[in-house]
Amino acid sequence: MKPRETYPPGVPCWVDTSQEDPDAAAAFYGGLLGWEFIDATPDDAPGRYLVARRNGLDVAAISSPPEGSDRPPAMWNTYVRVASADDTAEKAKAAGGAAVVEPFDIPGAGRMAVLADRVDAVFSVWEARGFEGAQLVNEPGAWVFSDLNTRDSGAAEKFYWELFGWEKCVGVGGFEFWRLRGYSDFLTRDDPELRERHQAAGASAEFSDAVAAIGPLSNDDGPAHWSVTFGVDDADEVAASAAKLGGRLVAEPFDVGPVRNAVIADPGGAVFTASRFYPERLTQYQQQATA
Repeated sequence: MKPRETYPPGVPCWVDTSQEDPDAAAAFYGGLLGWEFIDATPDDAPGRYLVARRNGLDVAAISSPPEGSDRPPAMWNTYVRVASADDTAEKAKAAGGAAVVEPFDIPGAGRMAVLADRVDAVFSVWEARGFEGAQLVNEPGAWVFSDLNTRDSGAAEKFYWELFGWEKCVGVGGFEFWRLRGYSDFLTRDDPELRERHQAAGASAEFSDAVAAIGPLSNDDGPAHWSVTFGVDDADEVAASAAKLGGRLVAEPFDVGPVRNAVIADPGGAVFTASRFYPERLTQYQQQATA
């Protein structure tokens, strides 16, 4: 797949995890997903910022916890590309959300803010000024999707529509996603067969504009939050390796239609999903869904 060079406004573009022990996290993800790391900590910045690479391309990062933050120290963070971090922060407040951290500069890279939606799911926005985002996506060892996990779908729909112009759409198997109209036009410049592949997989035409996923929460699942999914070659093998590397299985490998997932917590406690999509299972799954 051709490396990603940029992202349109309104599209998630980057993920990182804040960790009390960045070196321990780097050892875990390096062993689990084959990541290599470079130290990209800005001069005079507190803590550390380690950019993970796979095949020489940026895929994610590991950072020290933000200074003065009362957020959990180990978590995965999603960044949405915006034209202006300052304008987006003000729009989030007007839409009923909040600025957890007001906009600030990352010298030589961009400007960002940490925001919360109407039910306190936290995410970041990124105004690129040199750093565009993940260069390798939708491959084993790379970021595939971010998911909003929420109990209040109506509040989320109104908030993210006002902030980014996102709409709900349905993907394979009836699962809900966020859609940004016209995003597929951007993607098909480098991937002309994208819509045809999605149609063959049984997805609606709107799914080709999908930018993120939506997951329901039960009463036992904790507060609303954003989570991340990484592609893997074998979810079962990754689940077994995670335990050996000091991680913990939150959910044993399980099938969701043509996808096999495992939910894993890294040694610091940050939770993510390891996922393998099996296109050869689509026909059987579609037959079962319509039976």
